[in-house]
Amino acid sequence: MERTPVIIEAAINGFTPLTRNPNVPKSAGQIADDALDCLAAGAAIVHAHGAVFGDPEAVAAEYLAGWEPVLAQRPDALLYPTANVVDGALDVRHLELLAATGLLRVSLCDPGSLNLGGVDDTGVPAGSFVYTNSFDAIAVQMEQATRDRVGPSLAIYEPGFLRCALAWWRAGRLPAGSMFKFYLSTEKGYMGAPFGLPPTRGGLDAYLDMLGDCPVPWAVSVVGGDVVASGLAQYAVERGGHIHLGLEFFDGDRTPTNATLVREAVELCDRLGVAVASPDEAAVILDLPRR
Repeated sequence: MERTPVIIEAAINGFTPLTRNPNVPKSAGQIADDALDCLAAGAAIVHAHGAVFGDPEAVAAEYLAGWEPVLAQRPDALLYPTANVVDGALDVRHLELLAATGLLRVSLCDPGSLNLGGVDDTGVPAGSFVYTNSFDAIAVQMEQATRDRVGPSLAIYEPGFLRCALAWWRAGRLPAGSMFKFYLSTEKGYMGAPFGLPPTRGGLDAYLDMLGDCPVPWAVSVVGGDVVASGLAQYAVERGGHIHLGLEFFDGDRTPTNATLVREAVELCDRLGVAVASPDEAAVILDLPRR
């Protein structure tokens, strides 16, 4: 198959509890070891949640504790954190601190809001948590990425997220190095309740129809399932996309490691005759400002 190499991003922990999978890395040391395993298996990008939230300096220090052992062995690694909240509001100062070290080349932006929760005993979605990113908060994230010259990884939970991101692209203000990640949700979703579009070819096609002629690289992910076993990773590769996987979103009847999931994606690419991108190749494909 003739196409650019496939970028594999591993989201290695998120809020996945150890009761679901004992292989989820939590401490800085575990995150470092897991990231190195994923990179060795073929991942180009690793995303992790640190154990500290709140004070930006403490948050940045926690990430650096997990990153520095990785970058000592793999200076090419592309690593990025999650969002931080201070006094109930989005705060990007940890991103600014990490960018100032020169170690952050990929950032993040969640360009929209959605309900997240579980289901009650009748199967009806329940809970009061709304993951909120106002247009003003989205602008803060976009402007941080542009200012610090880091490429944002944009999580597309719902179609409205993509419409917002495309508005930034049409305005010529989408930061360099951006990548869209299409999160297709099973009935299990992230916290038990489904959201967004389903993990089907039709779901991905709907996003690609919206994407139109926008050249921003994109990846597919299955939330509450297995992106490779579902067949969507193969379909995405055939459509020119990339693969987002890892224990943050994985769910199934087994407890794999993150590196196992990466290897399965690499094996898929091998069967399709498609190269897997190294971190340096991913930086070129994404056109990251810092290389």
